[in-house]
Amino acid sequence: MTTLTMIARVADGLPLAASIQEDEQSGRNLQHYQSQAKQLCRKLNAQSPDRCTLEAGDMNFHYLIAEGVCYLFLCEASFPKKMAFAYLEELHTEFYDQYGKRVTTVTRPYSFIEFDTYIQKTKRSYVDGRARRNFSSINTELQDVQRIMVANIEEVLQRGECLSALDTKASNLTSLSKKYRSDAKYLNTRSTYAKVAAVTVCVITLIIYVRFWWL
Repeated sequence: MTTLTMIARVADGLPLAASIQEDEQSGRNLQHYQSQAKQLCRKLNAQSPDRCTLEAGDMNFHYLIAEGVCYLFLCEASFPKKMAFAYLEELHTEFYDQYGKRVTTVTRPYSFIEFDTYIQKTKRSYVDGRARRNFSSINTELQDVQRIMVANIEEVLQRGECLSALDTKASNLTSLSKKYRSDAKYLNTRSTYAKVAAVTVCVITLIIYVRFWWL
């Protein structure tokens, strides 16, 4: 399976570490994805959503931002999103323990390239078929992956739209959706009350009619 893992500083997009696994049979242009990954890292800022999935055809970019560092993972779109973010969380924990205090001081790209050894080992544990089958038994504290924002990589890179703007749009849509559901619930409640009132009036009218005309 073709994969790309990149760790970069959010403040300026400086690559700190990376790991590449290329599947020659796939025929994918990995250099193109590497270029997109670098562009994406340079676009991130403090207002960017801390978790996001960017669709790139039959591949997905998943990223996690924590402690001023972006952890980016490119994999096939069929790879479970929950596993992808669990993998990124594990990378963050180890990377921060080893290099957290030095992240803001380095100026050279890939200053922590030796972290590739840990990336490769951890990635194998998630990509391996047996690990994927047993993943449901792993106890994680990840947030609901269904709530992680999804966007298109081309829209973000080619059109120059900021991820923070996309996140704002997503929040606005969520608010509008909640308002719509609230309004719909209110109208349904009013409709129910109106129906009950109409039936009640009919019953009372019938009782009065029977009492005065038949008794």
